[in-house]
Amino acid sequence: MYRLTRLASSSKRIASSLVSGRTYAKDVKFGDSARAKMLQGVDVLADAVAVTLGPKGRNVIIEQSWGSPKITKDGVTVAKAVELKCKFQNLGAKLVQDVANNTNEKAGDGTTTATVLARAIAKEGFQKISQGANPIEVRRGIMSAVETVVNELKNMSRQVTTPEEISQVATISANGDKSIGEIISNAMKKVGKDGVITVKDGKTLNDELEIIEGLKFDRGYISPYFMNSTKGAKCEFQDAFVLISEKKISSVQELIPALELANAQRKQLLIIAEEVEGEALTTLVINRLKVNLQVCAVKAPGFGDNRKNILRDIAISTGATLFGDETNLTKLEEIKLNDFGQVGEAVITKDDTLLMRGKGDADEVERRVKQIKDEIAETTSEYEKEKLQERLAKLSNGVAVLKVGGSSEVEVNEKKDRITDALCATRAAVEEGIVPGGGVALLRSIKALDGLTAANDDQKVGVEIVRRALKMPAYTIAQNAGKEGALIVDKILSQVSAESGYDARNDQYIDMVKAGIIDPTKVVRSALQDASGVASLLTTAECVIAEQPKEEKPAAGMGGMGGMGGMGGMGGMGGMGGMDF
Repeated sequence: MYRLTRLASSSKRIASSLVSGRTYAKDVKFGDSARAKMLQGVDVLADAVAVTLGPKGRNVIIEQSWGSPKITKDGVTVAKAVELKCKFQNLGAKLVQDVANNTNEKAGDGTTTATVLARAIAKEGFQKISQGANPIEVRRGIMSAVETVVNELKNMSRQVTTPEEISQVATISANGDKSIGEIISNAMKKVGKDGVITVKDGKTLNDELEIIEGLKFDRGYISPYFMNSTKGAKCEFQDAFVLISEKKISSVQELIPALELANAQRKQLLIIAEEVEGEALTTLVINRLKVNLQVCAVKAPGFGDNRKNILRDIAISTGATLFGDETNLTKLEEIKLNDFGQVGEAVITKDDTLLMRGKGDADEVERRVKQIKDEIAETTSEYEKEKLQERLAKLSNGVAVLKVGGSSEVEVNEKKDRITDALCATRAAVEEGIVPGGGVALLRSIKALDGLTAANDDQKVGVEIVRRALKMPAYTIAQNAGKEGALIVDKILSQVSAESGYDARNDQYIDMVKAGIIDPTKVVRSALQDASGVASLLTTAECVIAEQPKEEKPAAGMGGMGGMGGMGGMGGMGGMGGMDF
């Protein structure tokens, strides 16, 4: 019996491991049937996203797992919300989602244009391949045409130089909201083109712009007894010394030399350290209360390596020595007068600290700024990039905070989406310049394809696919405005001026650049490159593999237990069926 039991136990373990290692069955489709299914998914997603394009584009309402439904005109937000039941359709939709995501990450806007272009290229690409065209050669033709168009866009581009042009770019991206355009233009004017501009929920009905000048971080005084202002719960210093330590300060003996030096110079003293605690904190508080010692202790901001970097930034900005740093072996008790940093003004509340007019060496600050810019260019982490940009702004021109107002959470969130898009579009315009908006730049680039010689007939098919796809953004804008898209596109192409186009908001043909209807070159370029890259790759697919839906087996009925009486030596249990409960 012992052997049999062990054998049965072992068999169960083997069976269990076989079951757990089994993968779910796959559904495999080939050729035209696979491409047709994926195209259905592309169409569903593109239809949902395309309705948002242009000044008369519509909103999309998205159900959320919690809270109110989301109302948005942001293409990438709509694209991310699409999830289809059919696995093959969903694969097509997901690939176009990647187009929108890539464009959003690179340029911050243009996701709807990218989606419209991707659908146009994929749809005609599938059609031509089903008629016998070679997909690899068609893709080569598409990529060759896109390269030609991108060069034409660069030639067409003009630099953004004035606040008015910045405002125009932001206004167009914010769906024609001039107030958003103006507030973004003002923010850039205040903090510079490379300055940090953040978007937050406001507390009023109106949008507000707050400029935080100087170096500000989110740590306040350690004890409220350090307050010295009658106007609010804060500590204010003028022309003060700054002492910075990366380590905890617990012993009062560590602080006595610094306090004596500051007192001899009749200077107020701000201490920034990992922590000020124990007898050191007690002594500071007692002397603040009894002899009016002008001192304030603040906990260092951030955590880990980020804290070290922020403290180094503060030290360079104020001209202070960073005690406790691995590159500085000097003890705090050995502090000299030139180890103090200096600020023209310091304001410390219970929540944050603001240092203004730091007396650090300008060349050192510039070197630090360059170092941070290099790190921003190299990092691939969005989180790291955000932290680096915050540090950069604090060392340069400060931070602009756009506070979004509204009467409800839904309204604020919808406006935040538009402001974020407008901000990204504006940065892109400053970086690479602008081209006529409303799809006009892509239409004007069609002529450049006339001089492109394809290597073979299939590549020529690819070039023609791009030629027709370039018309789709302007076509969609017109359709969303209730007009016949094909007629509008033909009329734009018949205009003599390269900057003439259709103003869908006012239903007239005008000079787009003079009217301020402009797009950032980077946005248009990224949309075309991302759309063509994914869509042309999609056309080369010959086989698609997807998981089959998992079948949920119904639970076995309990009534069958009566049959247990037939099991070998357990036959006596069959009589349980006659028991009364």
